[in-house]
Amino acid sequence: MKRLLPILILLIYVTGCNAAGQVTEEAQENRHEHTEITVSAAASLTDALNEIKTTFEEEHPDIEVTYNFGSSGTLQQQIMQGAPADLFFSAAEDKFDELVNKGYIDQENGVDLVGNKIVLVTPKKSKNGIEEFSDLNDKAQKIAIGTPKTVPAGKYAKEMLENIGEWEGVKNKMVYAKDVRQVLTYVETGNVDAGIVYNTDALISSKINVLAAAEEGTHTPIIYPLGIINESKKLEEAKAFFDYMQSDKALTILEEYGFSNLLK
Repeated sequence: MKRLLPILILLIYVTGCNAAGQVTEEAQENRHEHTEITVSAAASLTDALNEIKTTFEEEHPDIEVTYNFGSSGTLQQQIMQGAPADLFFSAAEDKFDELVNKGYIDQENGVDLVGNKIVLVTPKKSKNGIEEFSDLNDKAQKIAIGTPKTVPAGKYAKEMLENIGEWEGVKNKMVYAKDVRQVLTYVETGNVDAGIVYNTDALISSKINVLAAAEEGTHTPIIYPLGIINESKKLEEAKAFFDYMQSDKALTILEEYGFSNLLK
């Protein structure tokens, strides 16, 4: 019996270590078990969505949100070319509607969530005397807007300038950017005399002057639709994010960044 005792103790120790190791491995695996979803979103949503990511993941620790930010037109093309995306948050209805019409998003899995407006901005230390859109022809040498074909903010800017009779006088002064954040950078660094950006982008910069907002009716209403991509392999998790974006908590954050709540 004395000989067997050390062997029994050793067996108990080894068994306990194996069990403990197994529990640790299982806990480690469970701790890292989560599903990643990709949201293709307009660049103008960057700051608001990064804050929403934090609050969403606190409530859904099993879901990790990854964003693909860019111009809505570029993101739309990426989705049509098969780029992985679970949701599309567009800054333009036409880009979104095209995906609906071509079967990439079902109408019932989409919602017009928030609105925005476009504003005229100049560098903080600007002394060129620009105060209104009508000043651009005489007082600006370079004006930045997003490329109208792919950047909704640029499309709205061109449409507005055409409707107020200013486009022909300024079209040769245009510096086109890949998205609205690049427009903002051109203005902040003084590489252009003025730019037209979303109000939400203007609000986050301390390096610019916000001079005027486009009048209602001078361009297509700026509406941001959100929808679930039909080909998503994570529909349940995508639906959780889709629903969360319509919650009071998410909409309050969006409003704090200057977006208007279209669900009110």
